[in-house]
Amino acid sequence: MSEFSSNEKKILSDHFSNTDGNVFAIITPRQVDRGALMSRYSRTDKSMRRIFLDEFLKNKNRGAEFYDRVLLEYGDDSVAELGEAQIAVEGLSNIAVKKIEDRRIGLSYLEKSSRYVAWNKKENGKYRFYRDEEIKKSKFSDLYEETCNFSFDVYSKNIEPMVNYVREKYPIEKYSFKDSKDNKEKLFSKLKNESDIKSTNMIYRGSTKAKALDILRGLLPASTLTNVGITGNGRAFEYLLTVLGSSELKEEQELASKIKKELDTTIKSFVRRADDKYGKAFQKYLKDVKSKTKVITSKKIKSNPTKGTSTKLVDYESEKNSIDKIITSIMYEQSPSTSYQNIFSQVKKISKEEKNKIIKEFTKLRTNRRHRPSRAFENVYYTFDLCNNFGMFRDFHRHRALTLERQLLTTDHGYNMPNEIKILGIEKDFKDAMNKTKETFDKMRKKYPEQSQYVVNFAYNYPYFMKFNLREACHLIELRTVPQGHVDYRRVAQQMFQQISKVHPVLSEIMKFVDMKEYDLERFESEKRTEEKRKKLK
Repeated sequence: MSEFSSNEKKILSDHFSNTDGNVFAIITPRQVDRGALMSRYSRTDKSMRRIFLDEFLKNKNRGAEFYDRVLLEYGDDSVAELGEAQIAVEGLSNIAVKKIEDRRIGLSYLEKSSRYVAWNKKENGKYRFYRDEEIKKSKFSDLYEETCNFSFDVYSKNIEPMVNYVREKYPIEKYSFKDSKDNKEKLFSKLKNESDIKSTNMIYRGSTKAKALDILRGLLPASTLTNVGITGNGRAFEYLLTVLGSSELKEEQELASKIKKELDTTIKSFVRRADDKYGKAFQKYLKDVKSKTKVITSKKIKSNPTKGTSTKLVDYESEKNSIDKIITSIMYEQSPSTSYQNIFSQVKKISKEEKNKIIKEFTKLRTNRRHRPSRAFENVYYTFDLCNNFGMFRDFHRHRALTLERQLLTTDHGYNMPNEIKILGIEKDFKDAMNKTKETFDKMRKKYPEQSQYVVNFAYNYPYFMKFNLREACHLIELRTVPQGHVDYRRVAQQMFQQISKVHPVLSEIMKFVDMKEYDLERFESEKRTEEKRKKLK
């Protein structure tokens, strides 16, 4: 017999996907009620649908009241994860978007691409870059505007010439495409079907434009306005708001207020503490941490910036120890009533040959890069000291299952200039843009160390370090060496693999799908696959 009457079932059908099954979706329209139901569920022996009928149906404010009591009175942070929201932020700088994307847990991001979209459009006759209020009021206002405009001018006027150059160097006739009549790959000149020719032109135009924009993106300043979509839970958003609110940049402080205002329309109860007494105290704590770090660092560390790019593996354990840890972890799950220490001591006694054989057995099990190694491979860590162009950093920054620390963006480490810039004959323009940026940055940096970042181009080298385990190394290095990847980060990922292989020759074999080749048109094969999928959907 059903737990609910026919009248109750009718009511419940508007709030739950079914009224009798033991698995159901919560579809009641108010986010606060969905989250409160989930949380209340853990503190009663009633079924969720009965809780809804008894406690929520007659009291429209029940969800909000529940969160006010639990979050504000008891401070149970975990219940804030039950409220989720999606926020779109448009027209923020590449400095601010990186600060947002520094938040690793509880938030997911989708950011405007610099390889599919040209950033040369103007709005009301002006290029789209961030104009900081403090800079606008300072003596550097005109210089800042002029420098950013110059970078955009060089970028914009060379898009068409660069696209033409790429298409001349990599003509469509050089590539093969699938013929829909016999499903065989054929050179462009051999295709007869009008639909095939149209598709191949779309593939070719997309991949060559991406290549051209990849080459030119180093000219863009960090002030360039972008868009980002953020999906996350209340707890993560609350922390994001606190971090932005404690920033020294006006842009980030204003973003905190704007994001909070919009979250109040959807998950207000889940982020209420972001700007109350609790939130203000947390902001002060973050500012104090930053201030104390500056004082200690200034006393103990002498600055010594080096020019150029670098990828250096600076910290790792011996392979022998690492293999022992991984094999112990592999065996732990299937060793009932046996302690980790007991297993570890026994593993140490296994011969080197046998241990290597065990690792190789698990390597064989991976038949594609989506077959991630088991969690046992998280027991080994690598720390890389990196200095690459800021444009490339933006791609690596998207990996969040690791520890990443970074410095302020400066012009101290020189810049990276693609060979194609020289070949096209725009080396002087490129260098002029970089030199103008450096002159402006050097004039601004003493008074405005944070704001001066805005003027720095993507081509300038940027120092940061990354610490990740072997399991994440598989994901990061295999993903970032796929053929369609940007040439800059493909090379760095390849260097990471080579350096790990040198110190851990046995363990590195788990990274079976690292692509060490070089490609002409990185996006070409990917565009072909996308077009095939598009055809199947028609």
